[in-house]
Amino acid sequence: MRTDPNTFTLAARVLHWLMAVLIVAMLFIGVGMVASVSERHAWLLAIHKPLGIAILILAIVRLAVRLRHPPPPLPADLPAIQKLAALASHWLLYVLMLAMPLIGWAMLSAGGYPVMLGTSLRLPPIFPTNAVAFAVLRHLHGGFAMLLFLTFLAHMAAALYHGLIRRDGVLPSMLRGVKTAPPLEHVDPS
Repeated sequence: MRTDPNTFTLAARVLHWLMAVLIVAMLFIGVGMVASVSERHAWLLAIHKPLGIAILILAIVRLAVRLRHPPPPLPADLPAIQKLAALASHWLLYVLMLAMPLIGWAMLSAGGYPVMLGTSLRLPPIFPTNAVAFAVLRHLHGGFAMLLFLTFLAHMAAALYHGLIRRDGVLPSMLRGVKTAPPLEHVDPS
């Protein structure tokens, strides 16, 4: 439970950092999968599928936490265009964290491939088998992965900007749950 409205809840911080690690791992695993035709491909694929579903589940939980406990307000002196960019990039990250696993699942379903989460748990197909849909979804999955990577880099750059240049308390509020900056203007992200 958050006692200070100018900080992130513990749940929001834990989910944020856990998902950051999982998403970075997923991006590297995805690149490794498409760049490899060796025996590593099957091993990476066996990690990629359950990790994608884990990210999907955590993204749903994270969205629920965010809606129940809105993030702290942005600094009052932050230019309006930067506030809009922050809001847009956060919601884009949520869309991508939800869409990427669903598109991957639909792609495998369209290709007739099983979505195995280990040796015995098989997810049902969510899309009918269709070679054209498989090709389209595969390109969409790759394109969204690139967009996720670029959005992630922009998010990291913004965090470093707030932490190292502005020193406005935004980064410490996500790192430690401590806000060290002056009072902030609340901007509802919904």
